[in-house]
Amino acid sequence: MKVVIAGGSGQVGTILARHLRSRGDEVTVVSRGRQGAPWDSLGDTLEASDVCINLAGRSVNCRYHAENRREILASRVQTTLAIHSTLARLRRPPRLWVNASTATIYRHALDRPMDEMSGELGGNEVGAPYTWKFSVDVAKAWERAFFGTKTRGTRQVAIRSAMTFSPDRGGVFDVLLQLVRFGLGGTQGTGTQFVSWIHETDFCRAVDLIVQREDLSGAINLASPNPLSNREFMRELREAWGTRVGIPVPTPLLEMGALLRRTESELVLKSRRVVPRVLLDAGFEFTYPEWTAAARDLVARWRAMRRR
Repeated sequence: MKVVIAGGSGQVGTILARHLRSRGDEVTVVSRGRQGAPWDSLGDTLEASDVCINLAGRSVNCRYHAENRREILASRVQTTLAIHSTLARLRRPPRLWVNASTATIYRHALDRPMDEMSGELGGNEVGAPYTWKFSVDVAKAWERAFFGTKTRGTRQVAIRSAMTFSPDRGGVFDVLLQLVRFGLGGTQGTGTQFVSWIHETDFCRAVDLIVQREDLSGAINLASPNPLSNREFMRELREAWGTRVGIPVPTPLLEMGALLRRTESELVLKSRRVVPRVLLDAGFEFTYPEWTAAARDLVARWRAMRRR
């Protein structure tokens, strides 16, 4: 199978490319260089390919000032529109286009899980910081750009992904584990906010299923079926590492820490209670449905990788 991954140099793209190549697929990664994204040259690459996977988008691990907000939005919407334009010109377009989206599109949810059918999109939560609304607005604009035009002969799937965890250096799991290792892995904020997550193995297997099942289209949640509170999430991670010590970080300190690290507290404080109804209805069986087993596997592999 010939797969083209646009914006594939980040953590998720690296995970997916590694998985696809390990099983013998031909994978071409197109990344944005210093002079901008070479999307104009995608035509030759996508011609006669089987699958296009677009993961392009500026990192949201930053402060949401005006310039960063502009880049976050434009890097997602403009790339998606550019791929639409490219596919329309191809004689043999790919049979499937998987476009990144995000589980952040759903509202701050403490009361019930959010699936693809009954989940409520966010942006109107009373008292929510403007940064939360911005993130939801970006996600909605991203999906409008993707689904706003039907592609000729190409099935379209937007993957609303939760945090994807792997032991790779610099990934989100590596960052969280660093807090635990230095005794800072306690409850964050109130600890009642839900954490949605997915193990890299299940992320890749879910993409495999989407490729194989031609009846699947539209928005699909990629997340474990068992989100859990931040308090439980951090406790399980500490236990997987082998420590009971974890200094809690109240909301004011989180806000201060986010400012110092040039990021946003939304990444920790917004409750993402997302469940993968489409995957489950399609018969997908998770290798790591529970965080306890996933955390232990990731910690063991993290340690093994650092011993090499």
